[in-house]
Amino acid sequence: MSKVEESIEVDVPVRTAYNQWTQFESFPHFMDGVERIEQRTDTRTHWVTRFGGVEREFDAEITEQIPDERVAWTTVGGEVRQAGVVTFHHLAEGRSKVMLQMDYDPEGFAENIGDKLGFVKLQVTGDLKRFKTYIEDRGRETGSWRGEV
Repeated sequence: MSKVEESIEVDVPVRTAYNQWTQFESFPHFMDGVERIEQRTDTRTHWVTRFGGVEREFDAEITEQIPDERVAWTTVGGEVRQAGVVTFHHLAEGRSKVMLQMDYDPEGFAENIGDKLGFVKLQVTGDLKRFKTYIEDRGRETGSWRGEV
């Protein structure tokens, strides 16, 4: 398993950043390579991704969700294996930090080489920067789910 940890500061309150992060179907707007996410239940999502011309589909299960604090997940079944947590931290009035920690298992020769060259870390860094732009440009979330898991 490989690990990646990245964070970014955003100029929105923790509640706004958290609420947007719970809108999984909006991820393709800021996550490169994510083509579609379907929210199937309160805790199950179905992902369709395409990286390097390879399309993958998998399910992810929310294992912990605490409003304004954290969202943790793990993939279930299938060939994609990853788990992670996103945490939200208050920095100042209208400013927060979003931190992503993820464990993943690169599959095949190309993914292992990409992992060694730091492509996953670059991908996550870019996704967080696009999230920052997405939420700051909007100034508000597109929706929210305030339930706890």
